[in-house]
Amino acid sequence: MGYRVAVVGATGNVGREMLNILAERHFPADELVVLASRKSIGTEVSYGDKTLKTKDLDAFDFTGFDIALFAIGSDATKTYAPKATKAGCIVIDNSSLYRYDADVPLVVPEVNPEAVEMVHKKNIIANPNCSTAQMVVALKPLHDRARIKRVVVSTYQSVSGAGKEGIDELWDQTKSIYNPTDDKPARKFTKQIAFNVIPHIDAFMDSGDTKEEWKMVAETKKIMDPAIKVTATCVRVPVFVGHSEAINIEFEEFLDEDEARDILREAPGIMVIDKREDGGYVTPVECVGDFATFISRIRQDSTIENGLNLWCVSDNLRKGAALNAVQIAETLGQRVLKKG
Repeated sequence: MGYRVAVVGATGNVGREMLNILAERHFPADELVVLASRKSIGTEVSYGDKTLKTKDLDAFDFTGFDIALFAIGSDATKTYAPKATKAGCIVIDNSSLYRYDADVPLVVPEVNPEAVEMVHKKNIIANPNCSTAQMVVALKPLHDRARIKRVVVSTYQSVSGAGKEGIDELWDQTKSIYNPTDDKPARKFTKQIAFNVIPHIDAFMDSGDTKEEWKMVAETKKIMDPAIKVTATCVRVPVFVGHSEAINIEFEEFLDEDEARDILREAPGIMVIDKREDGGYVTPVECVGDFATFISRIRQDSTIENGLNLWCVSDNLRKGAALNAVQIAETLGQRVLKKG
């Protein structure tokens, strides 16, 4: 016996990826419906070897459904998630709306799977920010061994993190570089993104940090350990898919780089590609479509007593969004719903 599942926002990048991953991982769905806004009713989306037509989210009754995977942004989630939870359906939300609610678990299954057992407080589980998700997968096994005191992270985030508009802007601007008469000014981003990097993701806060940087701090503390100090600089780069992170870690006790490499090789969700030679590391282009979080460039930081550096790359539409949401659904089935 399987689950009745709804994918909300099925026509967007993340919604379509959720459908791909549900099919790839053979998620036990006896019934699956795809929902979207009224303007997208009837749009066809792929689910394995099937083609499904979207239904009207506004008119949908969630009664009898077990799980709803939401990929529609905070404003729409604020309207529709309460309708789903009131009907007894558990919402796995990809927006930022509920991430910082003390009664809503924020879950990365390789890191804190037990947190799904809090779900009945509000019938909602939050999916973390894409840049946080891949980082905590890398940090958790190391924290278990040597306890992390402080993390300094610089991110290099692809334009797909800003949705279809971000992808289109990079594509259009790149073409316009070679056709000067076809100027494509910045609209989605604050400056030209083609052949450029922009040290600004989300809104600026009074502290000088951006909201994206604040999210990495707050979410790492909630998911892993409130005692960990985190400082982040988040940068948008002209890459279509795949987020990269340069992570500097300070531990409470010494951790040798070779032991760290062995720990990460055995950790769930991680693939270590770390050869000290040309090309002996993973770049965003190579991680697209993969489930893993890739770790490279593991090395001692000699400037502090107990420090390591590493390079972390992941498909942000997968581990940073759709894959993590499906993994939460799988964990929910194993620990809470437990259907046969």
